[in-house]
Amino acid sequence: MLKKLIFFTSLFILSSITNLKAQGCVAIRHFSSCVGSSLENNLLGTGDLQIGVNYRYFKSFRHFRGTEEEPDRLSNNTEVINHSHAWDFFATYGVTERLYTSITIPTVINTRSSLYEHGRDERNVTFSRGLADIRFGVGYWLFDLEKSPNGNLALGLGVKLPTGSYNASDIFYNVGPNGEPQTRPVDQSIQPGDGGFGITLDFQVYQKFATDFFGYASGFYLINPRETNGTRTFRETLSPILENESIMAVPDQYSLRGGLSYTLTPSFSTSLGARFDCVPVKDLLGGNEGFRRPGNVLSVDPGLSFMKNNFTINLNVPFAVRRERPQSITDLQTEELTGNPRNGDAAFSDYVINLGVSYRFANNKVKLSPEIEDTFKTN
Repeated sequence: MLKKLIFFTSLFILSSITNLKAQGCVAIRHFSSCVGSSLENNLLGTGDLQIGVNYRYFKSFRHFRGTEEEPDRLSNNTEVINHSHAWDFFATYGVTERLYTSITIPTVINTRSSLYEHGRDERNVTFSRGLADIRFGVGYWLFDLEKSPNGNLALGLGVKLPTGSYNASDIFYNVGPNGEPQTRPVDQSIQPGDGGFGITLDFQVYQKFATDFFGYASGFYLINPRETNGTRTFRETLSPILENESIMAVPDQYSLRGGLSYTLTPSFSTSLGARFDCVPVKDLLGGNEGFRRPGNVLSVDPGLSFMKNNFTINLNVPFAVRRERPQSITDLQTEELTGNPRNGDAAFSDYVINLGVSYRFANNKVKLSPEIEDTFKTN
């Protein structure tokens, strides 16, 4: 069908637009848009089904306060090291030529190595794994895909369910009254879920600029109305001034991405762009109490994509060029209470590996009308 040929032409050029994944950072946890911001997953004909998995890995270890790095944490061996592995299993279905729906089932395996969480005398590792927060939603292309093959805009609306554990626990050493180990919730950065029902708003847009050159942009915002989830951090045991950080917050999160894509061959395309990932200091809805690590990362985002028939592979490796851990609400509260400057730190990664594999089951029941066949022959 003509519309499918148009779809695949766009896919060859823009298939490097992978799901938005947060830049590896203690402040910014794993998340992607619930309807999927991957163009090749959403350009579907009526009855088409796309299934696949997106894998992400990062190692965060560089500590920042504000935009200033603290290199002494590495030289003193006091840095916190997170290893994060995430798999997003997704399915996207074309309800009509322009309306699509999607579900994402994420799973994670995380480790966290630190000194300060284990009495500061020896480094130990805590661990979490399992189902994360499931997302589902719908998206709609605003313009007819056959009449607008060189550019389009899609808007999406979704829901995030609190299916992931937000009080996963492990053993912490040298922390009991007599220095004995205790079982406690792991750090917020490696919890599989955040404990809140969320609403996601997302968009994706592409536009042809020249032969084999397209521009793209996409983004999402996760609204988490719940203020705190009741999970204890035990940060108040480190210092009495951290009493206001004793319970985990349920923060918002957003991500933006844009750049250019170039077709190398009918099967290979490449892209280069920028991305910005953020956990804001304040949420759009609800209160802002509880412990959170606000932070943002600006990255250069190169990508490579391969498509053959209905099979697609995407690889993106964004490299951080600017990292910031701003003052949180609890930092400001402590600063006002004590009269001393306060800005917590966060550990960020240098890069993130995002790898996606998908397969499209095409619905071939719809036949071309003679008018469409004639139109295609004249193109």
